[in-house]
Amino acid sequence: MAGDFIRQLDDSGMGRGRSLFQKLHIDLPLFVMLLVLVLGGLFILYSASGQNMHMVSRQMVYFAIGFGCMLVIAQFNPHWFQLAAPWMFGAGIIALLLVLAVGVGAKGAQRWLSIFGVFRFQPSEIMKLAVPMMLAWFMASKLMPPNFKVIVQALVLIFIPTLLIMKQPDLGTSLLIASSGLLVLLFAGLSWRWVTLAVMIVLAVAPMMWFGVMHDYQKQRVLTFLDPESDPLGSGWNIIQSKTAIGSGGIEGKGWLQGTQSQLEFLPERHTDFIIAVFAEEQGLIGVLLLLMLYLMIVIRGIYMASRARDSFSRLLGGSLIVTFFIYVFVNIGMVSGILPVVGVPLPLVSYGGTSIVTLMAAFGVIMSIYTHRQV
Repeated sequence: MAGDFIRQLDDSGMGRGRSLFQKLHIDLPLFVMLLVLVLGGLFILYSASGQNMHMVSRQMVYFAIGFGCMLVIAQFNPHWFQLAAPWMFGAGIIALLLVLAVGVGAKGAQRWLSIFGVFRFQPSEIMKLAVPMMLAWFMASKLMPPNFKVIVQALVLIFIPTLLIMKQPDLGTSLLIASSGLLVLLFAGLSWRWVTLAVMIVLAVAPMMWFGVMHDYQKQRVLTFLDPESDPLGSGWNIIQSKTAIGSGGIEGKGWLQGTQSQLEFLPERHTDFIIAVFAEEQGLIGVLLLLMLYLMIVIRGIYMASRARDSFSRLLGGSLIVTFFIYVFVNIGMVSGILPVVGVPLPLVSYGGTSIVTLMAAFGVIMSIYTHRQV
């Protein structure tokens, strides 16, 4: 049903503005849905931040930069992304190495690079684009479905940045970036036999990861996920307060700015990772379902656009980017509602953040370029 609606939007062109947006290589249906999500996110952030207009203003600046990046990137022919992929990937690896050597730390993690002490950014965010782009570049020149040799080579490309990001440490981002690369392999026709084998290997090495790779706080997050009540005033506080906020919202919610868990500051990280709990408390189940419907429409539209790409590289890249976006949404809502461990993943285009917003909008610029240049 949602897919039919989105295709109708595409066919109708949504009025007289279609020709202008075509010239700008902007897909109007996707642009409108993103704009609605962004505007709604600003209202949610205003409440979640304790009515902090400074934070909302900074978020508006990030969105302005993000939409600008999306517009600029959409102008490029996908062929340029294919040429730039190995260079972008290499630059990202160098940046990740610099993070480990001279990076800026905060809250026990070293994830940022500082530019002249004024501006800082997170190289791992760049890899959210660079990894699927590199894998799409690599797989596009190979026979599909991939054979064992190609699979091994692709896994090496995926796990080099994944391990570097895990060292920061940032388990959530590393797993999401790994998933974006693995999605390219899956879309390239990876046999389910290999998928089953990979799952078995992961289960076999899980004990080694637990004792040899994962940090103490990461282990605690898993234990808290299994039994948050074991430490209700410590490690279990976040998820207990989050579930309390979601449940107290009921069907219709308490109303904008009326949430007690968030406004009285019981809910931690309420403007970033746990912002959906603020929204659920204030707007209830109905509001959450509407937000999920908007996310679903964006994902369906993105999949449709990727499927119309003119070559293997574009299809693999577009498909990976939009499904990774869906995974971000799923993981954030899953961890906030207690069905997944807390891994520090923000809600896309709603949670407060700079680099992540710009990276996501850049990814949508790539998807728009893939779709609007398919007949150029």
